[in-house]
Amino acid sequence: MWDYTDKVMDLFYNPKNQGVFEDSREPGIKIAVGEVGSIACGDALRLHLKVEETTEKILDARYQTFGCTSAIASSEALVDLIRGSTLDEALKISNKDIANYLGGLPQAKMHCSVMGQEALEAAIYNYRGIAHEVHEDDDEGALVCTCFGISDAKIRRVILENDLTTAEEVTNYIKAGGGCGSCLATIDDIIASVRKESAASVSTLKKNTTSQQAKKLLTPVQKIALIQKVLDEEVRPVLIADGGDVELYDVDGDCVKVVLQGACGSCSASTATLKIAIESRLRDRVSKDLVVEAVEPSLL
Repeated sequence: MWDYTDKVMDLFYNPKNQGVFEDSREPGIKIAVGEVGSIACGDALRLHLKVEETTEKILDARYQTFGCTSAIASSEALVDLIRGSTLDEALKISNKDIANYLGGLPQAKMHCSVMGQEALEAAIYNYRGIAHEVHEDDDEGALVCTCFGISDAKIRRVILENDLTTAEEVTNYIKAGGGCGSCLATIDDIIASVRKESAASVSTLKKNTTSQQAKKLLTPVQKIALIQKVLDEEVRPVLIADGGDVELYDVDGDCVKVVLQGACGSCSASTATLKIAIESRLRDRVSKDLVVEAVEPSLL
């Protein structure tokens, strides 16, 4: 026996939003329909929206569901959540919002909330005349679960959106792996890949944030020292190889004054040397606000 909340049971026993809308003859009113799932796979949902065309406001909604207690309750919850909202507002509703409205769903029934979200998106895309299917990228990946026709792209999306960590959770959300089970090892590999990519993204973000914070916290003395270090270790070797050189003259706030020497001092491309070889490097390593200016040797 599933452990359903009182809210789920109430919506299941007392549904108020089942049914359909006939094609509206009211001026300025349009009916949109979105359908997901398959009776052959055990669950199907057809969602009907009554939309005011000028404001794109959802005046009312109805549904037809073939499924279990969770499927009916999730459909009822979805209608309650979207009634009175605009289409753009409705698109922000996630399967988590549906589950939260119900006070939670058993993990093995989370796919019912996902089905509600996808039916809503399908109805809105159909209303707007968008030819492609909901999450069309889901169809571009390799087929992983042949029992339910689910691609690796859809599995990756659901893992990311719901922070899933096990193949069992994936099965609970989109049924992948719930048939013959031959794809469970592949699902585990996809989870590992997604987690690795996410960890790398977080690491890069932390590294960049730390670097930016460090630059902002530099004292004037530290800033000058770092500028000198970058010039000595990263800029001068390149210029010396071409017969030129650079010397730090002064640092006034974000203005870095340098003296171009050797071939760089007489080169017609000295402006490019300042901006590309020196200024861009200092902005990247020290502060994006730095501006490099050349000082004439005669002024020294």
